Amino acid sequence: MEFVLNNGVKLPKIGFGTYRATENDGEQTILDALSVGYRYFDTASFYMNEEEIGNAIKKSGVPREDIFLASKVWKTQMGYESTLAAFEESLEKLQTDYLDLYLIHWPKTISDADWKQKLQDTWKAMEELYNAGRIRAIGLSNFLPHHIEALKETAIVKPTVNQLELHVGYMQEAAVAKCREEGIVPQAWSPLGRRRVLAEPIVVSMAEKYQATTAELLLKFLLQSDIAVIPKASSKERMSANLNLSDFEINEEDMSFLRCLPQMGWSGEHPDVELG
Repeated sequence: MEFVLNNGVKLPKIGFGTYRATENDGEQTILDALSVGYRYFDTASFYMNEEEIGNAIKKSGVPREDIFLASKVWKTQMGYESTLAAFEESLEKLQTDYLDLYLIHWPKTISDADWKQKLQDTWKAMEELYNAGRIRAIGLSNFLPHHIEALKETAIVKPTVNQLELHVGYMQEAAVAKCREEGIVPQAWSPLGRRRVLAEPIVVSMAEKYQATTAELLLKFLLQSDIAVIPKASSKERMSANLNLSDFEINEEDMSFLRCLPQMGWSGEHPDVELG
């Protein structure tokens, strides 16, 4: 199952999210994910686990060309020179000479009045790395429509992916619509919406209707909405269940119902406002 990005690169529809997934015996977690069939791993300099992921991939013996590896430049690393340096550091830790996907993790730091210039300078550095063949695709994370518009003022290479918090109860319709308009594939981080969504009685009841787990229902909902997903899990059983979803399809009435549920499970994170 793959999406074809606007530059022709194939993006697996399901990847393994590594944020906080490697806190306990991180290398083994990645080895477990590899063993159940994951070949797409999403990380970031901020996650502080690139080295463990690189070690695990090397130990696994899985050829690098069979792995889709994504990382991100953190918001405090933004700027032309610092982005180039952050990229090299990520490559060294991941023990690779290229990335399949490199993203700007957040469009700005909240207190930065000069964020547009930093954003544009960061993208310029990423475009150079892309044109040099060191990154197969470049993209965004947590970008809302006005951030994308700021990037477009100077961008030459079009973003391929925008990674957003997306799940039942928090579908960010304006941001997803902007992605569709620009030919950018939306990708969901926190696709299961944390425990609150997983335990929501309405969601649990609908999962039972399809003889599926709530996690399977939530992931299937996003995939049927043409949204890529990067769930995380700690046990091999859950890893496998997330990757190998049961063969069912949610009918259109239930898809509409899930789209229209009131807000729930939101992380509280926003690129422009310090909340909580």
